[in-house]
Amino acid sequence: MIRTNLSTRPFYNERAVHLSLTVVAVLVAAATIFNVTRVLRYSQSDTRLASEAQRDEAHAADLRRQAAQLRASVDPHQLDMVSASARQANELIDRRTFSWTDLFNHFETTLPDDVRVAAVRPTVDKGSVSISIAVVARGIDDVNQFMQNLEGTGAFAGLMPVEDHFNEQGLLVATLKAQYVPGAAKPAVTKRGAVRPVDTKPADATPTDGGTARP
Repeated sequence: MIRTNLSTRPFYNERAVHLSLTVVAVLVAAATIFNVTRVLRYSQSDTRLASEAQRDEAHAADLRRQAAQLRASVDPHQLDMVSASARQANELIDRRTFSWTDLFNHFETTLPDDVRVAAVRPTVDKGSVSISIAVVARGIDDVNQFMQNLEGTGAFAGLMPVEDHFNEQGLLVATLKAQYVPGAAKPAVTKRGAVRPVDTKPADATPTDGGTARP
């Protein structure tokens, strides 16, 4: 029996080769389809975003035109009048909450025997109250004692003398200034040492800017 292969053409396994080529072709086709799909999707997304950007820019330009028209239609004089009216209303509210009774109670409990309050001028600005106090005393020591007593109440901050002179009777006339903070006040103490509450109800009189009260 002859076992030698006498064929001049060797035998190949063509089925495996064809199967491999088919798989490669399928993968290439799938990758191509995927890439084309992504390109189309990105192209559509770019187109949509560009349209939205153009629409937003047009809307912004329209808003700018409207704002310019509104600014042009506003009368600066009327705006100033409205602002002034608002400031006056706020000042009236601040003045209404000011208590003359509370302030004079502080003076009553802190005045030394040889000191007299001649004039008081509170100024209310945005809820902050600055106060000017004119006093007449026998000497500087009495004024210093009065200032120490006021500071001890906790209702007067930054208390300092701004002017002083002796009058024809030889009495010292001094002007004191401070920030008045009634909410920080301690319980009032009378000259006899008894503690009594400070009246915090607004008095009927209200201060005006630059107004002066004389006890």
